[in-house]
Amino acid sequence: MRVLLVGNGAREDALGWRIAQSPSCEALFTTPGNAGTELYGTNWNLAVTDAKGIAERALQERIDLVVIGPETAIAAGVADRARELGISVFGPNRSIGRLESSKSFAKRFMERNSVPTARYSVVHTLDTARKVLASWGERGVVVKADGLAAGKGVVVTSGPAEAEALLASWYGERAIPGGGTDIVLEERLVGRELSVFALCDGRAMMPLIAACDYKRAGDGDTGPNTGGMGAYSPPHGFPEGYMDIVRERIFAPMLRGLAAENERYVGVLYAGLMWCADGPQVIEFNVRFGDPETQAIVPRIGGDFAALLKSCAEGALDLSVAHVNPEPCVGVVLASSRYPLESTPIANLPAQVRLPDGVRCFWGGSRLVEGTVSSPGGRVLTVSAVGATLHEARERAYAGVRMLRERFGDVDLTFRTDIAQF
Repeated sequence: MRVLLVGNGAREDALGWRIAQSPSCEALFTTPGNAGTELYGTNWNLAVTDAKGIAERALQERIDLVVIGPETAIAAGVADRARELGISVFGPNRSIGRLESSKSFAKRFMERNSVPTARYSVVHTLDTARKVLASWGERGVVVKADGLAAGKGVVVTSGPAEAEALLASWYGERAIPGGGTDIVLEERLVGRELSVFALCDGRAMMPLIAACDYKRAGDGDTGPNTGGMGAYSPPHGFPEGYMDIVRERIFAPMLRGLAAENERYVGVLYAGLMWCADGPQVIEFNVRFGDPETQAIVPRIGGDFAALLKSCAEGALDLSVAHVNPEPCVGVVLASSRYPLESTPIANLPAQVRLPDGVRCFWGGSRLVEGTVSSPGGRVLTVSAVGATLHEARERAYAGVRMLRERFGDVDLTFRTDIAQF
């Protein structure tokens, strides 16, 4: 089949790498793509939000399957436009994509359909927020901008005073991440975070694989929130049968709720969970594969990945065409030195670096320029490694990091040193 992948990050590099290896994949195209996707496919120069342009060119190029990577493409209606032209799409329509693009929509959906999640309030002004926080007690407060904010719209605070100071800044300076005025105030949950990815074909919703990611910039979960500084899979230290528990408590009521509200969900549903004393609670839903989790889960998937996504897109999910290998994978993100506070452009990086078997690097937003890679900064690339054990995968990943830093010379990159460290 001819596959079009939408996106330009390390997630899309990882997805494209696996799709290109699929026996059923005849040709891979990516828009706009990056320095990695260009090595095993053809990049198009269309923005991820150009729904009309993407759908029309996909029709012209006889694309059999569109796979949507970033949430911005879903919010822009890329899936809607492609489906209108009769093209199979792995990714939800804009309407139910609000599970990610609007945190207030997601919280209300969960509340209506008995999906376990933290207590919350939605506020629209600073005065309203102050009134809500006055009755909050000493509980920690998670402040969430309602819209899409590239992983930077969530701030975990120690309590009402810190939350109010943040909100005064956001409202006073009209600097709410993602824009708008709506903000979700949420009870801070205590436990361990877990990301579970379920495939959905409009009728069934089946958890496929899980990972743990690291959102804070610094070791020991210090520093500001980022889009993610690393991940590993499978998760470590969770109860036996945790995936069955997640399926019963999270995905089963979600599927019932979607049916009750006449929403047909096709694609992957990513549940960001906190495993608390009484089990999993939903922190957030994402309507696409995560970044950097994808870089840690895709290397574990064998078989015909493209055929798996196509079966899902066509409403007949066939888990037999692919499988999850038992070997763990660890991914470590290399970012420009002041990320996430600012992104420093980097140029003249080598396009290909010889790495040990089982170790790969996946480029973030980037492009090939005369045989070298130019990056706008931020999360530059992810080094992913598989191993017989989690410890071995971790050692291989950090060995790959050391090799790349030596090869890159004096380029100033930062990374966490405690990914998958127990």
